[in-house]
Amino acid sequence: MSGGFDSNPFADPEISNPFQDPSVTQVRQAAPPGLEEYNPFTDGKPTPGGVAPKTAAPTLNTQPAIMKPTEEPPAYSQSQEQSGAAAELLRRQEELERKAAELDRREREMQSLSVSGGRKNNWPPLPEKFPVGPCFYQDITVDIPVEFQKTVKIMYYLWMFHTGTLLANLVGCLAWFCVDPSHGVDFGLSILWFLLFTPCSFVCWYRPLYGAFRSDSSFKFFAFFFVYICQFGVYVLQSIGIAGWGASGWISALTGLNHSVPVGIIMILIAALFTSLAVMSLIMFKKVHGMYRTTGASFEKAQQEFATGVMSNKTVQTAAANATTRAAQGAFKEQI
Repeated sequence: MSGGFDSNPFADPEISNPFQDPSVTQVRQAAPPGLEEYNPFTDGKPTPGGVAPKTAAPTLNTQPAIMKPTEEPPAYSQSQEQSGAAAELLRRQEELERKAAELDRREREMQSLSVSGGRKNNWPPLPEKFPVGPCFYQDITVDIPVEFQKTVKIMYYLWMFHTGTLLANLVGCLAWFCVDPSHGVDFGLSILWFLLFTPCSFVCWYRPLYGAFRSDSSFKFFAFFFVYICQFGVYVLQSIGIAGWGASGWISALTGLNHSVPVGIIMILIAALFTSLAVMSLIMFKKVHGMYRTTGASFEKAQQEFATGVMSNKTVQTAAANATTRAAQGAFKEQI
């Protein structure tokens, strides 16, 4: 029994190798040439008979494909908390710089007062030998807070432009009078407007504006607004140029152009100056009014300042004391 299990069945001469079977051998001989060289684990195709097998292409050491974006990635954006913190730091820095400039201004003001022994009038800048001295003290960098200095300077330059326009109007009316003697009234009124409006504009609207920004006075703000709106109306009338009103406006310029072309051109330029004054005055009026609203001024404060100023006036105090004394004396006499 054990001998049967230990025996090799392929050792029997009657049982031949199965791969040498005639049917298998016949199929192998009938296979297409090159099939026996085909390796299914390679990418190449079986090489037909009579053709030399292809050599494998050398393997290239290529880098892995990386997709490049068509647009640059957005810059790093801070979060809302970081942006708010940065804005708060900038605001505090600006506030500190403004306070430092204000302290520097006050320090320079104290130094100027200590050196000069008090404020001395310095405007208008007149020679020392001139018989009339300066009437006002003006120093924008010392008196006016930093945030308002630019506006006050612009208003000062606008007043200077106003004075130059009145002087040019005098010259234009003189030229008009030379080509047409019937307009002597315009020339005379132009002299009057120059002599009257130049100092009055400085005293009536520029100085109140200067004092309003210097001392944060509501009453001076209201005085400026009232006078300056009237000044704007005068600019409009002067730019129109009604004949006989002493202004080289558009109507007068067109009339003068009929008599003399050069004189008409001069008057047209002056009319353009008056128009520019009206436009710039309206713009600065709105700007000053916007600043006035941020200063905390009000009509009630203006009334209180006016009442305080009136009662602190020595003349008013003397008059009130005299009136009170007379009333007391009259009442005493009536009782007697």
